[in-house]
Amino acid sequence: MNKENTNPLPQIDELDEKILRLITKNARIPFLEVARECGVSGAAIHQRVQRLLNLGVVSGSEFIVNPSKLGYNTCAYMGLFLEKAKFHASVVEALSKIPEIVECHYTTGSYAIFVKIQTKTNNDLKRIIDEEMQDIEGIARTETFISLEMEFKRQVPIK
Repeated sequence: MNKENTNPLPQIDELDEKILRLITKNARIPFLEVARECGVSGAAIHQRVQRLLNLGVVSGSEFIVNPSKLGYNTCAYMGLFLEKAKFHASVVEALSKIPEIVECHYTTGSYAIFVKIQTKTNNDLKRIIDEEMQDIEGIARTETFISLEMEFKRQVPIK
């Protein structure tokens, strides 16, 4: 049996869904405004959000930095082929030390690992590939894709 299927999904009702739609659109929305939109008390919203946090349905809130406003104008995705599967953990550990790698996924398919890299220039990306990634034991080869433009990004639908 798959481990993911052993834990039952938390029970989410229509009020929880409405709260999630509101707070995922604007993490800074005051609970009283959420309460007005939902037709319940502020205390009820506070309790519901705390329950959703405790269940792990949501995890905190964050400010999203616009990379291009800080000069990070190159966004690339890279698929990594490993020499052997046993190198997975040590490669991920080494990748975590490269600050420009902002996401790292263990994947199925052609690549063992897929990463997202934000750099200021294409030359910075080339330096990371040539100087930092070449020395990581266990990487057989890489395939890099530069993103020309992000068309959209969104949360999973709340249904």
